[in-house]
Amino acid sequence: MEVNSIHISSGKGGKIELADSVFAAPYNEALLHQVVVAQLAGLRSGTAVQKNRAAVRGGGRKPWKQKGGGRARAGSIRSPIWRGGGRAFPGVTQSYKQKVNKKMWAGAMRSALAELLRQDRLQIITAEDFAEPKAKLGRTWLQAAGGDDVLVVMAEAPVNFFLSLRNFPHVGLAEWQDVGPADLLRYGRVLMDADAANKFAEVYG
Repeated sequence: MEVNSIHISSGKGGKIELADSVFAAPYNEALLHQVVVAQLAGLRSGTAVQKNRAAVRGGGRKPWKQKGGGRARAGSIRSPIWRGGGRAFPGVTQSYKQKVNKKMWAGAMRSALAELLRQDRLQIITAEDFAEPKAKLGRTWLQAAGGDDVLVVMAEAPVNFFLSLRNFPHVGLAEWQDVGPADLLRYGRVLMDADAANKFAEVYG
């Protein structure tokens, strides 16, 4: 398919050919949802560590005798119902990763890219760089691009361009190989240079 591309700084446009196998793929919502959930689950650290009653130090002696004291029965001061006791169901270190094979990942990427293009949330741009790393240049570029809440995807991010945009809170900047379905859907719009689009077509087509 043929779509419009634009050079943000100059406003000049042109035409670019995109691979139909990727950017015109049918939308598979169930697959996309599964892969996005798996990607986000893989980002969880899973490092919670708490102690059960056996791991808490002390409490080996019965606090008081079983009968005759007028108090409830107690076998250890490290019981979960005691202050300072162990947890009944402690958090443990674990992995939340879910298996996603290559075909599923590729299918989800095709669905996300094609749907973003159909919704006019994906714009092909011409790669460019700034003369120096300044946030002011980055802000001017974003205003020309239509505002923030945008993910900029490039085949190779120029140094000054990256340094000028990296501190804006609602702007993402990534190279094509570091982008997943969840990243594409996180922002309101995606600006992608032609080289990155060709890389996606080559890998996922």
